[in-house]
Amino acid sequence: MTSRQAARLLADTPAIADAHFRAEAEPYHPRLRPNGYLNLGTAENRLLWDAVGERLRRLAAGLTEEAVRYAPLHGTSVLRERVAALLSDACRAPLAAEELVVVSGATAALDVVATALCDPGEAIVVPAPYYGAFDTDLAGRSGARLLPAPLSAADGFRLTARAVDRALKRARRAGVVVRAVALSSPSNPVGEVHPPDVLAEVLRVVREHDVDLVADEIYAHAVFGPRPFTSALDPSVNPDWADRTHLVWGFAKDFALPGLKVGVLHTRHPGVLAAARALAYFAPVSTATQDLLARMLADRAWVSGVLAEGRARLAASYEHAVACLTEWGIPFVPAEAGFSVWLDLGRWLPGADAADGSAAGFAAEERLRRGLFEQARVNVLPGAAFHCPKPGWFRLCHTVDAPLVAEAVRRVAAHLRTQGAAEKYAEKYAETNAETNGARP
Repeated sequence: MTSRQAARLLADTPAIADAHFRAEAEPYHPRLRPNGYLNLGTAENRLLWDAVGERLRRLAAGLTEEAVRYAPLHGTSVLRERVAALLSDACRAPLAAEELVVVSGATAALDVVATALCDPGEAIVVPAPYYGAFDTDLAGRSGARLLPAPLSAADGFRLTARAVDRALKRARRAGVVVRAVALSSPSNPVGEVHPPDVLAEVLRVVREHDVDLVADEIYAHAVFGPRPFTSALDPSVNPDWADRTHLVWGFAKDFALPGLKVGVLHTRHPGVLAAARALAYFAPVSTATQDLLARMLADRAWVSGVLAEGRARLAASYEHAVACLTEWGIPFVPAEAGFSVWLDLGRWLPGADAADGSAAGFAAEERLRRGLFEQARVNVLPGAAFHCPKPGWFRLCHTVDAPLVAEAVRRVAAHLRTQGAAEKYAEKYAETNAETNGARP
């Protein structure tokens, strides 16, 4: 017998995890395993290890006894001070070490802030499509409800304050208590760097509805497009709601260190900060890991250099990926940041109108996903995993070796051609059959 809470956590386990581990257990190799899986479903940066790994190996040799003793469970003072300095630059605002809580990954930071803000059954509005693991990260343990604020496919699912305002008003009319709006900035899966005026408008709406803002800024340093990143804590867009704005960041993306599981919550709200420190008891980071990262951040010149190198490699990886997609005639939304490209495969949905947002449309999307995974042996994630309001969209992550991306896109294109041919055959067969039976197609 297990608790209802345990059953809910099991039910909320992200579906993306199963495909990831299946693909990683049998990876493609051009000579040893040519029919292996190509995993372009996981936002993991595999472009930067040579720039980060050697430094970490050298630093690890300097482990001391002090680094393996007990430390504050919400983070050592030295790590919080150095992260505060790093994020102050990104936010263009002074962040204090005392305002930071260090926990075991951005997932834990999101769980902590949702638990601090929401009682079970209360809601968080999230512009959609959104990062699919938000369902577990924000709601799995807190008991909160996530309410999607659908964005429009017509303008590439760009963030708008109107969509957020509409979702908040709809929730209020339904009698739902909303505690916060949560968004990823830059966005995941679309890869938009939110313009400052849009962020300012979203913050105006949040303030008018008297709710908090949770900004997942884990891709803050992963911007390669022409528009510079603007944090939700930047005073130019957030002059008077900073105490109700809670920022999440981590080492997984910008420094390509997802396995170290180190995330950060920044909050200036005294009650949320106290609750977050208490909840950190259940999600601490080892003191040895904190010591390693604190010493890594101590060299500000190295940090600036590796982040710049990371952006350059991301730009090259993205340009290569979209060149492959363009060559094979696969449409996508141009990205400015992050590790992925948002693909429009709606025209290839088997047996469904791509404009159909019904269950049938998303069932067709799932059939296409399974075909890509089981037949083409490529792992890309469907829009349903991101609560996309329209079926046919897929996220392809490109931050692996360029030949792997090229092979994956080639396989996707080949499968889509086969899919298209099969659909045309089925339509022709239906027309012929109808004519034979004396009916008009």
